[in-house]
Amino acid sequence: MNGGAGASSSAGTPAAGASGAPGSGGAAAGGGGASAGAAVAGGAGGAVAGGGGNSGASGSAGMAGAAPTDRCDISLYDAAKPPKQLEITGNLGTHDPMVLEAAGKFYLFATGDNLAAKTSSDLLGWQSAPEPLPSAQRPAWVGQQVPGVSNLWAPDAAFFGGQYHLYYSASTFGSNRSCIGHLKRASLTSGSWADQGSVICSATSDDYNAIDPNVIVDEAGTPWLSFGSFWSGIKMIKLDQSGARDGASLVALASRPSNSGAVEAPFLVRRCGYYYLFVSWDSCCKGVDSTYNTRVGRSASLTEPFVDRDGKPLLQGGGTLVLQGGTRYKGPGHNAVLFTKTGSYNIYHAYDANNNGAPVLRVAELAWDEGGWPVSAGP
Repeated sequence: MNGGAGASSSAGTPAAGASGAPGSGGAAAGGGGASAGAAVAGGAGGAVAGGGGNSGASGSAGMAGAAPTDRCDISLYDAAKPPKQLEITGNLGTHDPMVLEAAGKFYLFATGDNLAAKTSSDLLGWQSAPEPLPSAQRPAWVGQQVPGVSNLWAPDAAFFGGQYHLYYSASTFGSNRSCIGHLKRASLTSGSWADQGSVICSATSDDYNAIDPNVIVDEAGTPWLSFGSFWSGIKMIKLDQSGARDGASLVALASRPSNSGAVEAPFLVRRCGYYYLFVSWDSCCKGVDSTYNTRVGRSASLTEPFVDRDGKPLLQGGGTLVLQGGTRYKGPGHNAVLFTKTGSYNIYHAYDANNNGAPVLRVAELAWDEGGWPVSAGP
């Protein structure tokens, strides 16, 4: 979600009024979808067979180089069979999506009036799901710490410490008076999310913006939270096993000092000895005029510099292009990466020029070339 300094507040509601995109990109009305068990298209990812896990799943990462748990053998790029876009159906109005797999089901969380949610049995057919944080349950601290907050943005979910954790952004467009809230629950199939307060906030005196959270659990089992939008760029803090902040360190991961700071929406994932940092450049939330594009860099350690394919540090404006807008789907960004047992997928929103620039869900196969760099279908 674009929270850039000086951004026009009129852009704060993505494609406001567009069909299927109420509020700030919340779930669209309507349902439908493919039948359960339908095979996912082939190409780099192959059929989804259940299991696997997201980037935050504890124990999903192995030692550098060889272990199957480090995903070296998943979705290898084949020029004769390049990645494909999945033909998804159902409730597709979405902004800032991420997907978590649990017990053979896919759970999507996204920006909404009070956070939006969807589910799918196969990544193809998507149905609306209950809001994680309905209006009646929105904690009082949100409005107290961030006056004027309306919609909640850009959630991310992960499993660690025996609980599911969901982090979300509370902010107003163009301001860095922001907080990242924290919810947790024992199961994704039952119970309600319990408020844990804010995990980190930023003030107008800070040079960063505490929105767009993303969690990764490293190979030692330690959870980390990356976040950031414009200002001095993407930051990261360490978490403890309860999901709260652990210590006062603030690690800088990426910035664009020569481009008005236009970098946000981090997503970290580990594969084959590297941590990959995906980010969104430029502007979201302007319908067909959105200029979002997706970039990536990598590092052998979460706390060492990330560099792009040409070796340019992400802290100096580096970033290898993964996706940019096309004829119909504009401004692809705020992506998440999903690994299953048999494939990897790039999940993001784009603005549909055939639907008044409404933000919609896109799910693309993601392959990895011989150099270990991601290749995504799209836009």
